[in-house]
Amino acid sequence: MTLPLAGRVVVVTRPAAQAVPFAALVAAAGAEPLLVPTLEIVTVELDAAARNRLVPDSFDWTIFTSTNAVESSLAQLPHPSRTRVGAVGRATARALERHGIPVAAVPRTTSDSEGLLELDCFANLRGQRVLILKGRGGRTLLREEFARRGAEVVLGDVYERRRAAADPAAMAALRRACDAGAAAVAATSAEVLAALLELAPEGDCPRLKDAALLVPGERVAAAARELGWRGRIVVAPSAEDAAMAGALGRALAGGSDPGAA
Repeated sequence: MTLPLAGRVVVVTRPAAQAVPFAALVAAAGAEPLLVPTLEIVTVELDAAARNRLVPDSFDWTIFTSTNAVESSLAQLPHPSRTRVGAVGRATARALERHGIPVAAVPRTTSDSEGLLELDCFANLRGQRVLILKGRGGRTLLREEFARRGAEVVLGDVYERRRAAADPAAMAALRRACDAGAAAVAATSAEVLAALLELAPEGDCPRLKDAALLVPGERVAAAARELGWRGRIVVAPSAEDAAMAGALGRALAGGSDPGAA
């Protein structure tokens, strides 16, 4: 039986420390994983004043925006015990639960800020204090919407994303795969995709934007189109490894690539 991703080179753009599980899933589906990390995750070292300001149990809600936020904050801040905990996505919720932290709110539909904001528990936050533990930069939707719903919102930047350096061997392999029409690029965010396009500009890899592109959700797909992506866009239901790999396998089974999304 032919494996669904046989003959494909799947370009894994996750940070190097997080790439192995997804690479193993696409390899099991017959693909050759090509690791091209576009960003590095660096913990923001909190000083004493920041640690005192960001104690989770001094808030009604503590929201973790990603697995990186979980790991970078729990290494420096007290573990939540009384505050209610929210997670932007199921992978983030599982990371918290591995640390023994129960999660009171996780999106039921999309694993993003919009999905969290749909929950009834966040409909009215008047008089409540909310701590959002996050990376530097990024979206402002949660902060703005929580504040609009009456909360006092405090932000804690616990990690930052930095552009990864290009590996010449990986860049050469990427161009070969794109030129051969075999590449499928997996990008978990618009920022990751933009970083890849900086690492491999059109002059160096002219067929990159013709490759199949795997993204988690329509918001990232729309950003890809704005960046000029020409190839087929496969939209997974979430950024979790299994969801991404499964969506790609179903879309590209047998090597078919029936046009852009």
